[in-house]
Amino acid sequence: MAIDITAPDPGVVLDLLEAFRRSKTMVAAVSLGVFDRLASGPRTLTQLAAEVPANADALERLLDACVCLQLLRRRDGVYENAEATRAYLCKDSPTRLTGYINFSNDVMWKLWTHLEDAVREGTNRWKQAFNWDGPIFASFFRTEEFKREFLMGMHGYGLISSPHVVSAFDLSRFQRFIDLGGATGHLVIAACQRFPNLRGVVFDLPDALPLAREIVGSSPVAERIELVAGDFFYDALPQGDIFALGRILHDWPVDKISKLLGKIFARLPAGGGVLIAEKLLDEDKTGPRWAQMQSLNMLACTDGKERTLSEYEALLKQAGFSDVQGCRTPAPLDAVLAVKR
Repeated sequence: MAIDITAPDPGVVLDLLEAFRRSKTMVAAVSLGVFDRLASGPRTLTQLAAEVPANADALERLLDACVCLQLLRRRDGVYENAEATRAYLCKDSPTRLTGYINFSNDVMWKLWTHLEDAVREGTNRWKQAFNWDGPIFASFFRTEEFKREFLMGMHGYGLISSPHVVSAFDLSRFQRFIDLGGATGHLVIAACQRFPNLRGVVFDLPDALPLAREIVGSSPVAERIELVAGDFFYDALPQGDIFALGRILHDWPVDKISKLLGKIFARLPAGGGVLIAEKLLDEDKTGPRWAQMQSLNMLACTDGKERTLSEYEALLKQAGFSDVQGCRTPAPLDAVLAVKR
């Protein structure tokens, strides 16, 4: 058959065909502990094969692929971690993403294998993939170690985004910042560091607070942050003049979002605000890619989705808020601020 030189460039298709292989290369190296072995210093292939342990020929392919992906460096047959790898892919790093990466490998990967069914039925895949019933998030914390590593992965994710979120707007007029579902407290820590007059509260489920206490306690603003246990859907909310929702609303359908926003509105004084940290879809929903992929992730994993600024504005105004502003950031999360007049 003759080659058609006028055919469209297949680059976009070929790149996507290979994309999961690149991702899995990183995930496999994390799971095997390759980057952790190199955290204490460079190693040869022979040393790594003995320490992992792994087949030397197979490991060499993985290591050289990581060099190509700029996760490792190799010189004279000796491998070492790249700077980003040391920061985000080693389990002893305080900024690590390994918990979230391992969760993606162990849990999200299986949910995503049923994406076609999620699209057909419009529901998450927990039952299909794991035969798990009950609240979605109850399955996240099967063991203490799993819980800690997942939360630390989200903490590393938050360290990338939270400084940008709290810098998106001038929050200096607020006095008490309530971080609902605050996990390790990275968002309220960033807010208190940026605004010296601000005091904060991490409000989350009891299981999340021990690690939050550890992280907040080691921060330079620990004396200005309290920890309060509770469920924001069912328990009374702490008193404050600004409430923050970092990666919370995208987990839930409209009825639960409306319930939560209404509860926040009722608790706020006049002039109080709500700060939402989510990745915003473009108004025509053709981008950005990060938000689109996250929205599909929400389909497979939760009952929620990503939204446009106008969609958040409609939800906020329905709850009584006004003066809705949006700000895109260079980080994985954007920011939305609304006020109770």
